[in-house]
Amino acid sequence: EVQLQASGGGLVQAGGSLRLSCAASGFTFDDYAIGWFRQAPGKEREEVSCITSSDGNIYYADSVNGRFTISTDYAKNTVYLQMNSLKPEDTAVYYCNARKPGWDYWGQGTQVTVSS
Repeated sequence: EVQLQASGGGLVQAGGSLRLSCAASGFTFDDYAIGWFRQAPGKEREEVSCITSSDGNIYYADSVNGRFTISTDYAKNTVYLQMNSLKPEDTAVYYCNARKPGWDYWGQGTQVTVSS
């Protein structure tokens, strides 16, 4: 069974940090683009960061560039999102995603709430 299990969300004060983890089972990250999306109440889901396993290219949304860092542990089939200098506008449900042509997997989401 294919699963992406996200964890690490929580409540933090503005300026604080959290690290999200997403462990994959039932498949490996080979040839996938692995990333994090988020969805705030009343807003569309947006891509926050992505890493391409084949060449290591990394994307960050402008809103998080310089504050968030994506990384992967291919031995553990796990992707991380280190989030520093958190802002109230980072409050959202964060979803991990793994995709390649013909395949698109989503985790269950983890809530991140940043208080001002």
